[in-house]
Amino acid sequence: MKRPFASKAVADAFLAYPKAAQPGLLRLRDLVFDVAEDTPEAGRIEESLRWGQPAYLTPETKSSSTLRLGVPKDGDGFAIYAHCGSSIISTFAETFPGQDKIEGNRAVHFGSVDQIDPARHGMLIRHALTYHLKK
Repeated sequence: MKRPFASKAVADAFLAYPKAAQPGLLRLRDLVFDVAEDTPEAGRIEESLRWGQPAYLTPETKSSSTLRLGVPKDGDGFAIYAHCGSSIISTFAETFPGQDKIEGNRAVHFGSVDQIDPARHGMLIRHALTYHLKK
């Protein structure tokens, strides 16, 4: 983990996830912050809890669509979630067909930390952080 958590509640949310999912979720968290640092037009990123999951948005520029990190309902692996009413996941799936396990228009699922591709998944995160700038 490169950065401290925004609050004890966020830290506790990560600790509440299954041990097997934690390394992947923490790697996705680091990737969100890394991409945000390389995306100045998005502005400052805020980490909070939404629906009990760690969530990331850009409160000052309001450029983002919220990203959340969590564990799928079946408890298998871990996932990054986007707002289901957005085109973030569907655009990602069309850009990289067959490369990830996609849950409709709401999530990308991972079975292990090794499945995280910083370039490919960084594009998904950048799209979410700048989603409202493109509309």
